Amino acid sequence: MQNFIHLAQKHNLLEIIDTPLDVELEIPHLSYIEVKKHNPKALLFTHPIRNQQKLDYPVLTNIFGSFELLSLILQKNPQDIAQQIQNLLKLNPPKTLMQKLTKARELFALRHAIPKIYKGKAMCQESRETSLFNLPVLKTWELDGGAFITMGQVYTQSLNGELKNLGLYRLQVYDDKHLGLHWQIHKDSNHFFHDYKKANQKMPVSIALGGDPLYTWCGQAPMPYGAFELALYGLIREKHPQLVQCLTNPLAVPYDADFVIEGWVDVNALQDEGPFGDHTGYYTPIEPYPVLEVSAITRKNAPIFPATVVGKPPLEDKYMGYLTERVFLPLLQTTTHGLVDYHMPENGVFHNLILAQIRPEYPAHSKQLMHAFWGIGQMSFVKHAIFLPHSSPPLTHYTAITEYILNRFNTDHLLITEGVCDALDHSSPHYAQGGKLGLEVLETEYKRTDLQILDDMQLEQKISSLLPQTQQIHQYFTHTHTPICVIAVEKNHQRIMLQSLYPISNHLGIVVAVDAEKNDICNPYMLVWRVANNIDAKRDVLIHQGVLYIDATDKEECDGHLREWPQDTNCSPKVIEKLRKMGLLEVDEAFLKKFDILGQQNLG
Repeated sequence: MQNFIHLAQKHNLLEIIDTPLDVELEIPHLSYIEVKKHNPKALLFTHPIRNQQKLDYPVLTNIFGSFELLSLILQKNPQDIAQQIQNLLKLNPPKTLMQKLTKARELFALRHAIPKIYKGKAMCQESRETSLFNLPVLKTWELDGGAFITMGQVYTQSLNGELKNLGLYRLQVYDDKHLGLHWQIHKDSNHFFHDYKKANQKMPVSIALGGDPLYTWCGQAPMPYGAFELALYGLIREKHPQLVQCLTNPLAVPYDADFVIEGWVDVNALQDEGPFGDHTGYYTPIEPYPVLEVSAITRKNAPIFPATVVGKPPLEDKYMGYLTERVFLPLLQTTTHGLVDYHMPENGVFHNLILAQIRPEYPAHSKQLMHAFWGIGQMSFVKHAIFLPHSSPPLTHYTAITEYILNRFNTDHLLITEGVCDALDHSSPHYAQGGKLGLEVLETEYKRTDLQILDDMQLEQKISSLLPQTQQIHQYFTHTHTPICVIAVEKNHQRIMLQSLYPISNHLGIVVAVDAEKNDICNPYMLVWRVANNIDAKRDVLIHQGVLYIDATDKEECDGHLREWPQDTNCSPKVIEKLRKMGLLEVDEAFLKKFDILGQQNLG
């Protein structure tokens, strides 16, 4: 971690903030806004405080906060890592001498995937701490249930000790000796937990913070069940991960971690955890999770406390997700024959929207690929997938790719089904399961013969007469064959009946309804975020005469949605104003509005 800081300073990618700032809201809000800037930097807070009391350890945020910072951490091109993995997956026997030598070098590199036990006194055990309260743990959002460790590398092992796992889960600080472990039902650690529960044995858990930042990225890598994520670290670094035996449980952690929290989980005791403003941009609800009873806290003599801030995009998970996307493409291609490339737009919050380029070879091949995506590891959480020909524009060229899609959009090529959803998904009628939507885009353009595009004023008059809750409309891409009409509505606890617009189908292509109070319908970046988060395809999507109708409003009982609907993660206007007065924050109202930082209701 210290090496990373020196390197970031050298490349002008680190800002050091010596002004005392509170770990509650102030440090998180400044970090949250920094990573949304055009040229974001990592932030090192040298004087964190809590309730006016000075804390001993500096806080480092936005470690993965830009492509430049990502390059400093990797010291490699992500494409080279992907190529290395692809080469290892090619099991065809080499024929020539040169091929044999190359394959031998590639296989020899696998030796680094095996961790080694560090001999001697490790840096992470130079000193000890007595309380979790001594750590500068952040509280990011006003409605958070407390302070949460957000960059904790969570190390666990199977009951028989044969399988090891590294995960990245949030950890709520309950008191000086207890942490809430938010590992969701689909995570490997949770599978281990149930085995310990069946055996009625306490489960060892250790949490490392800091050390090489690459450890943290490996913690969220979608490795197959049973594969230890530090094997990926060894492959990328081309050296063995060095682990040290923990002092009070049988686990081992990286020798160069800045902090290590060791403990045990009573498998028969759960405690309410949350709420927490998560990476979806919404608060996740209070739910029971396992509790870690801390048995030891060790640290370096001069440690740095790492933290990440999650909420509405874009944030540093954008860059972590990019690396995951590039590195794991070869693995995904082995199980999805015909996949050329894929991309997870940051404002689709990864599991909510994915774009894929494919090379179909037979009838229904694209639909086969849709089902393959929905059945593979973490890809099974994807709610909305758009599959395009390999001849389409690059997936990251958003305007070009959107025009390409809309000029070929045909509701006959939509597939709506259901399956597993991310446990954080709030819009599905049932926990962790709900509707999914797939769209196949063909190379040939498609144009409806009945479509008559109107200007916004004309169309708003027609829509308002049929849908009285309409407050405003705005159309996008009217120059394409399928215009998008966004309607801001005032629900007043009444269901939005988009069927009432069927009489004017000949003036519509894709219709999206959103809440007027929460949305700026002229801000497409945040609209994609809202819509991808807010819909369940089986409940909220209608198709009539070639028109796609989407209800992306907040759901309530009138919609048949009986689960709690969460609030947005909005920054505190008071904290933002304080940071401005301190001279630490220089952003205008347009910036705040662009990323919906305060929420629409708090603007102005």
